[in-house]
Amino acid sequence: MQANDVRLLKSAALPTLAVGAVATVVAVLVAGGKGAIGAVAGVALVAVFFSISVVVVSYAARISPQMMAAAAMISYLVKVVVIMVVLNTFGDTTAWNSTAFAWSVVGCTIVWTAGEVRGFVKTKMLYVDPEAKVPGQSDS
Repeated sequence: MQANDVRLLKSAALPTLAVGAVATVVAVLVAGGKGAIGAVAGVALVAVFFSISVVVVSYAARISPQMMAAAAMISYLVKVVVIMVVLNTFGDTTAWNSTAFAWSVVGCTIVWTAGEVRGFVKTKMLYVDPEAKVPGQSDS
């Protein structure tokens, strides 16, 4: 992982974990122990899924800049399929409070996305390669 990727991951993960802690406390107060388990499961789901995307795109960027978009789309497709399987598998669970789980997923997803946007905006990364050679043009 490059330093920019680590900064981006931290700018999204730290606020998400803070919101997750608040969501867990609220879930305990509203729904008890099962609410806490649901909130923690939701926070973990968001953190793992979004972290995987950052790692996959970072790895693809080292291979080829053109692979970044493909890696992002493939990781998104895989995450959608996995989340459908997880929700289908645990749809009727009584191990945790489903409402606490759902609200923590929604809240953490919004915060993670905002953190990523903020991280991208603050990253001093070139959008074009100033050293790039244009095909068909000579150096003179």
